[in-house]
Amino acid sequence: MGLMADIRRRRAGVHPPSRKELAAEKPLRPMSPPERVVIPLQQHIGAPNRPVVKVGQEVFVGTLLGESDSFVSAPVHSSVSGKVARIDVHLTPQGTDALCVFLDNDGRSEKDPSAAPPGDWREMGADEIREAVRRSGTVGLGGAAFPTHVKLSPPSGYPIDTVILNGAECEPFLNSDYRLMVEEPRAVLEGLRIIMKAVGASRGVVAVEDNKPLALEALGGLIDGEELKLRKLPTRYPQGAEKVLIKTVLGKEVPSGGLPMHVGVVVSNVGTAHAVSRYFETGVPLVERVVTVTGTPVREPANLLVPLGASFAAAIEECGGFAAPPGKVLMGGPMMGLAQYDLEVPVVKATSGIVALTPEEADYEIPSEPVCIRCGRCVDSCPMGLVPTSLASFSHFGRLAELERLYIDDCIECGCCAYICPTRNPLVQLIKLGKRERAAAKRREKAARRSTTGEEGGGGA
Repeated sequence: MGLMADIRRRRAGVHPPSRKELAAEKPLRPMSPPERVVIPLQQHIGAPNRPVVKVGQEVFVGTLLGESDSFVSAPVHSSVSGKVARIDVHLTPQGTDALCVFLDNDGRSEKDPSAAPPGDWREMGADEIREAVRRSGTVGLGGAAFPTHVKLSPPSGYPIDTVILNGAECEPFLNSDYRLMVEEPRAVLEGLRIIMKAVGASRGVVAVEDNKPLALEALGGLIDGEELKLRKLPTRYPQGAEKVLIKTVLGKEVPSGGLPMHVGVVVSNVGTAHAVSRYFETGVPLVERVVTVTGTPVREPANLLVPLGASFAAAIEECGGFAAPPGKVLMGGPMMGLAQYDLEVPVVKATSGIVALTPEEADYEIPSEPVCIRCGRCVDSCPMGLVPTSLASFSHFGRLAELERLYIDDCIECGCCAYICPTRNPLVQLIKLGKRERAAAKRREKAARRSTTGEEGGGGA
């Protein structure tokens, strides 16, 4: 059984067209700051922030705009200097409304006087490093947006021996991590070393797919092979998924329902490591990120340093606008990205790319009723060894009790199953729906138990 699992795991995944060539060799360049930015107060997984500024207040680059007392949260800061125009709800790229701070840019890009480097990380303790990372507002920049200081705080019962720096960037079209590895390799590796000290790891592995020779060359010239090692990976989607990466690089399998720390590993994205390094160097928190703006409809695809809060429309205009009307615009790549219906949404910490598809590329007809011909391609392609067609079927018919038995929470929503399905069965979409419905059912059950307990206890607290 174990041998079969290993065989399946090695051949799992898919090979979608990369389309990275549209922007891969375009050097990083800063975007012109727009006249107004809209900063959502929640740009992370975890508790939302409360605003700490008022309308009319003067702000600078790096001024704290929102924070939370919750451990699982990340503060947000101003990406421009100017004034707070208003605090109101606004549409986000995730398709929901969120409380945002609207800032009018004065064009001076003045740094906040309080923004100063936190100190020499080599002389700091692990707790001091984690607190500095928390203040920086850094989150996972690969798209998950999990607060980095939380990831760097594993429980004492789970010692970390290895940090893997994820440079796979396997999602088609995207090049933000690639350009950072090519142009800023020293900062990327410095960030890795800071993360290693924070978690007490003795080994760092930089993992890069073999379709990025310039990145491998730039990093390889700076890695001595003692503390850090460079690992060239075969190109395959979703090579960059945490659990897949750990299996490929270390041969370790994260247990079902487990986290990388359960096998002594922390995985960090290249962009995240770079952001950590830059904060220790400059003292300016996370107020901008690299965004690949690309796709055939985009007149001049580019890799932009975009101030957080700039609109998708402004970023596209920075690239010459559309040469032809797009059929769809995504935040992120075509495998896991989110389709946008309004380009006035702001760039947030999770925005790794803005990808425009042609009408032909976007023309993907989904059947009104799921169809399965039992070909098994989705099973072969699943990197987590699941049975997507069964998960999707049980989700479709609302058989929520069956989903846990089939390990639905182990699904990483990579989309391999939907991509490979010859009948265009919306497998990953149905699995996502099943996850949401199951989570909602659990919340209802929990609320019912609390209600029952309260009644039995005479209306207790």
